[in-house]
Amino acid sequence: MTAIDELVASVLAEVPVIDGHNDLPAVLRSRAGYSVAGLDRVTPGQQTDLVRLRQGGVGAQFWSAWVPPTLTEPEAVVATLEQIDAIRRLVDAYPETLVFARTAADIRAAWSEGKIASLIGVEGGHSIAESLGVVRSLARLGVRYLTLTHSRNTAWADSATDEPGVRGLSEDGEAIVAELGEIGVLADLSHTSNETQLAVLASARVPVIFSHSSAFAVSRHPRNVTDEALTALARNGGVVQVTFLAEYLSEARSAWFAEAVHWLKAQSGRDERPGDGFWKPAPRPSQTSADAVASQSASAGLLAKLSEYAEAHPAPPVTIDTVVAHLEHLRDVAGIDHIGIGSDFDGTLSLPVGLEDVSGYPRLLRALAARGWSKADLKALTGLNVLRVIQDAEDAATRPLFKG
Repeated sequence: MTAIDELVASVLAEVPVIDGHNDLPAVLRSRAGYSVAGLDRVTPGQQTDLVRLRQGGVGAQFWSAWVPPTLTEPEAVVATLEQIDAIRRLVDAYPETLVFARTAADIRAAWSEGKIASLIGVEGGHSIAESLGVVRSLARLGVRYLTLTHSRNTAWADSATDEPGVRGLSEDGEAIVAELGEIGVLADLSHTSNETQLAVLASARVPVIFSHSSAFAVSRHPRNVTDEALTALARNGGVVQVTFLAEYLSEARSAWFAEAVHWLKAQSGRDERPGDGFWKPAPRPSQTSADAVASQSASAGLLAKLSEYAEAHPAPPVTIDTVVAHLEHLRDVAGIDHIGIGSDFDGTLSLPVGLEDVSGYPRLLRALAARGWSKADLKALTGLNVLRVIQDAEDAATRPLFKG
């Protein structure tokens, strides 16, 4: 074992990775009818299972309760509850490995027991249907962050990938963000527009997070965070968790993906994208998970077409070094105390070489150590920064419903 290997092993033994974003619950819906069976062994076709979480040194995972923003808001509330149920059943099915967590103390307790703390983040403000009652109900179910938008605007906040709407936050948006702070739920600014980010950062009295975003200055993708927002984030005390999605990390890869989508549209005559058909109906009450999967139409056609395109037009490579470049920029602008990791595993098929699944975190840490990152730097990145923000949100809450 080299000195770098020993350093990384020591870091992960003391401060395992707290990953800010993993979409396994949506994969379980689409591939398994929400069955949680078999995750205690390597699971082909998925980027996440318990074996590889252990190999990757993961000590806490925010599981994403994501539903498409194309759903009506009442439908989104129902689907979000289904996602939360899947997360809770996942944890209950593997008590020797997973434990449900709400608080920073819960995470530390999980580490002391050698278990992986499992937390919930709801991805998209459409999932609350503009209702503070829904926000509070989600907090009582253990939700610890709310991503204010997904790929489309809500009526009260703007998405990074939609046309400007309220240009920041509406009055309702301001009230929702304030309520999050009062009850101890983190506001997550990933997916939001730069204007919305700056509006939240200007008014938030508690730290916020970017659960899965990277650096705009390194790759000018609208999902990434500008230096202006990073500077404001440092003043706020929050954390940006670098994501591994290749189209966000590399402008060349983003352009390639846009060309591939254009080619797919030309082939079919429809506005198709890889992943269309991914969100499928949940099992009916009378169906087993297997029956539900069997009755659903396959969505592999577009992925097969994308593979055909990639054979003729190879995708520009994205590597661990690309992620390192983003992390070093985030560190240089926001500071070492304001960075973390939010992979987006099982939310994309497009990942850097060497980070294809949840076992890959040690490879990233070794690359950083080789560039001179200290043990203290690496521990801040893997978990201490996020743990501090979670604790700060708890301490600032006047009505901490997540403890209920």
